[in-house]
Amino acid sequence: MQAIKKEKLEMLRREILCLQGLGTRPSSEQPPIKLGPVLNNMPGKVFPVGAVHEFLSPTLAASAATIGFISAVISFLMQSGKPCLWVGMRRTIFPPALKVFGIDPDRIVFIEVAKEKEALWTIEEALKCKALGAVIGEIKELDFTSSRRLQLAVEDSRVTGFINRLYPRSLRPTACVARWQILPAGSQTTGGLPGIGFPRWRVELLKIRNGKPDCWQLEWSDNAFHSIDSSVQKMVSPALQTGVA
Repeated sequence: MQAIKKEKLEMLRREILCLQGLGTRPSSEQPPIKLGPVLNNMPGKVFPVGAVHEFLSPTLAASAATIGFISAVISFLMQSGKPCLWVGMRRTIFPPALKVFGIDPDRIVFIEVAKEKEALWTIEEALKCKALGAVIGEIKELDFTSSRRLQLAVEDSRVTGFINRLYPRSLRPTACVARWQILPAGSQTTGGLPGIGFPRWRVELLKIRNGKPDCWQLEWSDNAFHSIDSSVQKMVSPALQTGVA
């Protein structure tokens, strides 16, 4: 009897996730995004694809870290062979640097627009295109109405959206499935050798629908994310403390 109840609860949970646009795909279609310990806090322990993820970048250093983190994530999404679209008002990334994450920069279409309103429109239209693997947008502001339009677009196309907000003035609630803040962390070389080590980030999951917010120190090496803590550090950002997420 207990097993039957557990099975029914699991079926109900999956139905709710599907209604919210978070239903997991068959294993053959679900991208194997190797996010390390972060996956334990995700709904169904998988990275939500076909959803919009919001990133807060209060400084240029945070924005650079965010771009690196997003690039690592989309490297898994691009394994399907689909290209990506990168939208912003100015180029903030050096395309050849994407090779660090195993991405051929020729497979990303960069679009620069004059106004943020145009950028938001371009992002929404791109998210409707099922031929894309992901859409990355760089804007400052995102209100609930605009974010809801983006989320509705991906629920039909199943394209994954990443919105990097540099210098956001407002932290009001949005319809995005997750809200992140990525900060740079110092790299470390092995064997005492000089140079630069693997990319590292302080990854804060401020909000996740049907998941659990938390914070991790991650490193990108061997084409995967790895925890660099012996135990997960309980570092909470001011944004999380004030409950704006």
